[in-house]
Amino acid sequence: MSPPALTRGYEVVIGLETHTQLATVSKIFSGASTAFGASPNTQASAVDLALPGTLPVLNRGAVERAIRLGLAVGGAIAPLSIFARKNYFYPDLPKGYQISQYELPVVQGGTVEFHLAGVPHSVRLTRAHLEEDAGKSVHEGFEDCSGIDLNRAGTPLLEIVSEPDMRSSKEAVEYAKALHALVVWLDICDGNMQEGSFRCDANVSVRRPGAPYGTRREIKNLNSFRHMAQAIDFEVQWQIDQIEDGLQVHQATVLFDADTGETRAMRSKEDAHDYRYFPDPDLPPLVIEPAWIERVRGDMPELPRSMAGRFEREDGLAAADALVMTQSLAFARFYESVKAAGAPAKMAANWLMGEVSRRLNAEERGIESSPVAPETLAALIARIADGTVSNNGAKQVFDELWMFDPSRDAVVPGEVLTSSAPFSTDAATAEVDAVIAAKGLKQLSDSSELERIVDAVLAANPKSVDEYRAGKDKAFNALVGQAMKASKGSANPAQLGELLKKKLA
Repeated sequence: MSPPALTRGYEVVIGLETHTQLATVSKIFSGASTAFGASPNTQASAVDLALPGTLPVLNRGAVERAIRLGLAVGGAIAPLSIFARKNYFYPDLPKGYQISQYELPVVQGGTVEFHLAGVPHSVRLTRAHLEEDAGKSVHEGFEDCSGIDLNRAGTPLLEIVSEPDMRSSKEAVEYAKALHALVVWLDICDGNMQEGSFRCDANVSVRRPGAPYGTRREIKNLNSFRHMAQAIDFEVQWQIDQIEDGLQVHQATVLFDADTGETRAMRSKEDAHDYRYFPDPDLPPLVIEPAWIERVRGDMPELPRSMAGRFEREDGLAAADALVMTQSLAFARFYESVKAAGAPAKMAANWLMGEVSRRLNAEERGIESSPVAPETLAALIARIADGTVSNNGAKQVFDELWMFDPSRDAVVPGEVLTSSAPFSTDAATAEVDAVIAAKGLKQLSDSSELERIVDAVLAANPKSVDEYRAGKDKAFNALVGQAMKASKGSANPAQLGELLKKKLA
């Protein structure tokens, strides 16, 4: 591997700690709901607050989601792990401690792989441990004070800690995107960054090439990939400026201000001993037997890397195209549904990477809310293949299908559809044919009519005929253009070209 690019002569060193809220119905140590958006402090049970006389009980679903992640990244699932109390004092932590794992985490090691500019990268994982989330301080709507909402307290988290393997903000963002896609694919997290379900802390330092690691500063609570890149880039420049000015970089926790694009110190960074970890006396060790791991393995979906490899082998897709098809489980399932409805794999992939993705990106939709069903897209591709409609005409049909689906009301751009019942193949074909007919996009393939058009064009353009026979290929294109014009754009281009060449010969 080539040496990392330097920034002003310094090597950037980045590691990420990712807090992944696990998609369980109840909290990690209580039966309180984890639903987002409830009125403040209506979902904080006595157990979440550690009131006297309460005891935590571990959520089995949270453990199984941790096992899923460990299996997916190739980590070791600890046969025995221990919960500890991480003591610190903050207004949104009424217990005065957070139940977490320290010495023996549930997942140890593993690797996350991704591509950056077509080049494969991998980041090693140190660990992934289970813990409970804290509450939330609310500042908006208050004067000279803050509110505390404890609904989030006790929500199960899987904190995924990477090694300091990243050397640029771009690498960090692509790693975070790959991890985000993986936890959503595994159905262990909904991935909603705006709601705080997936948030990252970035540990950033700089050093001269070959020197020991520099002093790191931790950027807390990055909940968008764009802000992550901005925060890391600013922090790198700030640290280099400090060193170049002869000043020291002190270990600290910092926050990113999206309005100014700057990081600012929040507090001096504590080390592990400052938190005063000790085993939680109310929770026994977590024992995970091999049979439990195998049951979880058996329920897991096919992993993205495996599926992409299958698409390359069985469908003949290029590696880059297979990666796009497996960008999410929903996208992969849509692609497979288009194939199952009869579309050739390469044409299905091309349409998904082209017109479908263009529309989805423009309207900020996910593939699961596509107004065009997989069966309908397959029917449209079939009409291209059999010559009923040209590629250009098919794009017009697709635009019409996207904006209006006869089985539902008109689609409002940006609206997320809740109904996605598949069409039958016959219904999808009828839908596509109706749009082709309504817009007059059916290609003219009648050989006698095409021959009449070609004869008329050749008779009207003797100069172009002579130039073509004299070896000027451009003259042929001119004749094709005249014939398409005479057919009002409805002629089948391939059939028309063959007939022209036959006549000119």
